[in-house]
Amino acid sequence: MKKIVLLTFVFVLFSTAMVMRFKSPVVAEETIYIRADGSVEGTDKIQREGNVYTFTGNINDSIVVERDNIVVDGAGYTLQGTGNGKGISLTSRSNVFIRNMEIEGFREGIFLNGSSNNIISGNYITNNFLGIWFWLASNNTISGNNITANKRGVALGGSVSAFEQGSHYNNISGNNIINNDVGIHFFGSSNKIIGNYIAKNEEGIYVSGHVPFAGSQNNIIYHNSFIHNTKQVNDVHWEEPFSAISVNIWDDGYPSGGNYWSDYEDRYPNAKELDGSGIWDTPYVIDENNQDRYPLMDHVVIPEFPDEEPPPIPTTEPCPTTWVVAATAIIAIGGVALLVYFTKVKKTTGKTE
Repeated sequence: MKKIVLLTFVFVLFSTAMVMRFKSPVVAEETIYIRADGSVEGTDKIQREGNVYTFTGNINDSIVVERDNIVVDGAGYTLQGTGNGKGISLTSRSNVFIRNMEIEGFREGIFLNGSSNNIISGNYITNNFLGIWFWLASNNTISGNNITANKRGVALGGSVSAFEQGSHYNNISGNNIINNDVGIHFFGSSNKIIGNYIAKNEEGIYVSGHVPFAGSQNNIIYHNSFIHNTKQVNDVHWEEPFSAISVNIWDDGYPSGGNYWSDYEDRYPNAKELDGSGIWDTPYVIDENNQDRYPLMDHVVIPEFPDEEPPPIPTTEPCPTTWVVAATAIIAIGGVALLVYFTKVKKTTGKTE
């Protein structure tokens, strides 16, 4: 009996070691470049066809784009970081379309520095410090993305002098922005934030004027759903006379309406519907300079991305989790076989004694 117990203990130790052996951490590769001449350096997992660059597998490092007028298509694969660096970096680039990938584990998932007229669409951007970071970037579009569990989901800013500050004229529309510390953080003017589902963030929108003499002005924000954010909107700026007060547009007039606010009925329990329009008759006040004059009675649905979690990502490589499951199954079968064997040995020994 003691021999059986000893052998079983040894077997358990061996099994544990085997399972731990299959845990495969993400290992960074070298930085990948899409060069100005169209060539790709640093990986064999991006296939070029004309101006379209398509992933053929998961990638574990940063991509620097040095070419304009291209499409970077993730084909459903993952761009995985180790907690630092930039997932995809564009500096002074234009007409780059980034689509169809999951980007996670970077300091900045996508970084646009002084870049314009680019599109970021159809991606899952999760578990980064900054999901999408615009620095002095203008006329870009962020649409149809799931942006979740980042420190800041989307951040627009930048400053090089008292006269060149912020990111302007960008369009953020049709995104699910969920479970971030800050959903959208912007320092800039004349951006459009339309038709987004902004939910369960610590701060839904953070408006800042942290640079002296500059605020965030004339941003257009409507048809968004602000749902169960700890603070729906936080407007922070320097005290006068060092900063202009941020004054933004929070609705599209009547009868188009403004935004849906999940805390509206708690704040305005006596409000009523305005002429059967689906709009409340009492404005939603953000602060003394900002209000949604025509708050919506129902939230905006984003049909393209109904779920908070991304679908399974295809892979051409063995998944560490699969190996763990396989190893565990083999070990379990082996354990049962050993127990049966030792039971038979014990019975046989008992008969011959």
